[in-house]
Amino acid sequence: MPRKPPAEPVGRSAVPRKPPAEPVGRSAVPRKRRRHAQVAPLFFNRELSQLEFNARVLAQAQDERVPLLERVRYLGICSSNLDEFFEIRVATLKQQIVLAQPTVGPDGFTPQVALARIRARAGQLIDAQYAYGSRTLRPALKRQGIRLLGRAEWKATQRNWLLEHFRREILPVLSPLGLDPAHPFPRILNKSLNLAVVLTGRDAFGREGNIALVRAPRSLPRVIEMPAAIVAGGQGFVLLSAVLQEFVGELFPGMQVKGSYQFRVTRDSELIVDEDEVENLALAIRDELMERGYADAVRLEVAAKCPARIVEFLTGHFRLGAEDVYRCAGPVNLNRVAQLYDMIDRPELKFPAFAPRIPEVFATAESPFDAIRARDVILHHPFDSFAPVVELLRVASIDPGVLAIKQTLYRAGKDSPLVMHLIQAARNGKDVTVVVELRARFDEDTNILLADRLQEAGVQVVYGVV
Repeated sequence: MPRKPPAEPVGRSAVPRKPPAEPVGRSAVPRKRRRHAQVAPLFFNRELSQLEFNARVLAQAQDERVPLLERVRYLGICSSNLDEFFEIRVATLKQQIVLAQPTVGPDGFTPQVALARIRARAGQLIDAQYAYGSRTLRPALKRQGIRLLGRAEWKATQRNWLLEHFRREILPVLSPLGLDPAHPFPRILNKSLNLAVVLTGRDAFGREGNIALVRAPRSLPRVIEMPAAIVAGGQGFVLLSAVLQEFVGELFPGMQVKGSYQFRVTRDSELIVDEDEVENLALAIRDELMERGYADAVRLEVAAKCPARIVEFLTGHFRLGAEDVYRCAGPVNLNRVAQLYDMIDRPELKFPAFAPRIPEVFATAESPFDAIRARDVILHHPFDSFAPVVELLRVASIDPGVLAIKQTLYRAGKDSPLVMHLIQAARNGKDVTVVVELRARFDEDTNILLADRLQEAGVQVVYGVV
């Protein structure tokens, strides 16, 4: 019998026990596992390191030398980074446990240990985000005449305007669902805003009230600006989540709302495609994308004051444990607050606009071909403008001397001028080949649509490398 392996370290800085003497027979401890146990203190855990990077993003939001609206933006980036972290990294660790793959990495962590450490550190980051947003950023915005108003701060005129706005713009697109045997718990879309509403009384059909769900369609703006006439100087903004909670009773006439609680579920968004087993990578990824929004849940965010019985009700339906629940001292969709950056035209509260340089060789040459015939040119983006590259492709698309264009596209965007020039080149009879990396994370759907557009124009599209 092999000896029992050394105890697993409980942290990166833990010193592992001295490994037992190596047996001389075939029952020796596997070399790979023994090496990990010996060198674990030398390695950072990948997931915890990623969280520390996000802590540095939060530090940018907390740096008072950074312009105010840029700090709001950094707070939103920190929140959206955490979303992706749970969708990919936490989801992957959970999959390893489900598939009985509790391997020990070079850091000495099993997936179970890594998840426990993530829970502790992510909880600290989330608490710090909300504390800084409410105690520092909102007062700082208010001093600049920018008010993000909570329900308790609404004046009568503001509440009346919001009620009218709710009835006219929001109520018609809401579809509340009372839960009963005929209306089971619905499929909740990844990262969507939802309310769990506790009701008493009977509805128009005589059914006893219990719990209802209200889902906010993604077509609704998450930040609402109020008219200047009802804001005492400056600008006033309200979050959609606050409006929904305040007027949710309008959806249930004849019943009494005893409580409404925001929640948001984060789902596994890692695409699992075995390129060796599929004949058409684009079709395989398209099929995976259809299920991404409803994959297994990995995190549940709830309002800080959400009752324990509602939390238990939600975790039961999402098949999550108490360790997967994060209570939020504010809106569960905190990254939506970053929309203020684009809604407020205050240049003095933002970084100065940056104008990239156009190298002189391109500025003085009649065409990009003349410039690069003269000498090689290195462009340093974003300090050098990307315009010369776009112009090169535009000229090539119409130049009769150009026979073929070979181009790589990575996260090009839906309306990229590069794509238009490539399509024009193909229509002009040139041989155009484009490599599109379909698996650029969270841009897969955009890249598939992009590849379809190119192929319809006669461009030969290659889907990256397996």
